[in-house]
Amino acid sequence: MTDSVLNVVLGLVATAISASLGWLAQNLRRRRRLGRVREFFGMPGGTECLLVVNRHAASSSSKSVSRGDVFALMELSALVRECGARAELVGHDEVRQGLGHKAEFCLGGPASNDRTAAHLISWLPGVSFVQDPVKHHEMRLTVGSEEYRYQSPSETPGGRVYMLLARIRTGHGGRPAFLIAGQTATSNHAAVRYLVANHRKLARKYGTDGTFALVLELINSSAYGPDLVEPVADVTRQALARPDTGATPTVVPAQAPAPST
Repeated sequence: MTDSVLNVVLGLVATAISASLGWLAQNLRRRRRLGRVREFFGMPGGTECLLVVNRHAASSSSKSVSRGDVFALMELSALVRECGARAELVGHDEVRQGLGHKAEFCLGGPASNDRTAAHLISWLPGVSFVQDPVKHHEMRLTVGSEEYRYQSPSETPGGRVYMLLARIRTGHGGRPAFLIAGQTATSNHAAVRYLVANHRKLARKYGTDGTFALVLELINSSAYGPDLVEPVADVTRQALARPDTGATPTVVPAQAPAPST
């Protein structure tokens, strides 16, 4: 074998080894990243999770679901598939089990989701919603002494729509429950998008074992749909505390924050 042929063979071997090592490293990073996602959401491969479906607040049928909530459920289903888990769709009034057995995603506020209402009473007693009986929005979100009031575009430019995004962990190795409770169906969809897009950041800040509660704001949904979401406050401490019934809620002033995705 001449030197030139030997050099070619050695070059091909080196290229093959480099390509194999690169593929292995990339595959290892992908597996580690997927492992962190599964750990944060409590969905190891092959397990089941609950997607607790709320009802359309303005419909007389308990089986009717808003279009915005359907879109949110589709994105949650894609997340479940990414984790290699299996989703079980169940109506909000049909769940009869405690927390921790399966990872759980509760969609909608307490007026449209009985399961969300039960979780708030049991685990986040500092949170409450008040629904408008005519417009069927969750008009006021109150956490501790802070009040986040829904405002339509006729009241303030672009409107003001808030949502609660929370993760409940009961400890002892149980699976988490995620509460996605917006003042409108579009804000439910927006909160799901925020959760999916920012779960790595949330995992770094809160870890995989803790409870957290965040208030988010949807920016000008009439123009941008569910795409622009602004974090407003970490309300974990206030949400976990029993409310002071004698306190007067503080209304958050209507100041438009700089939008971010």
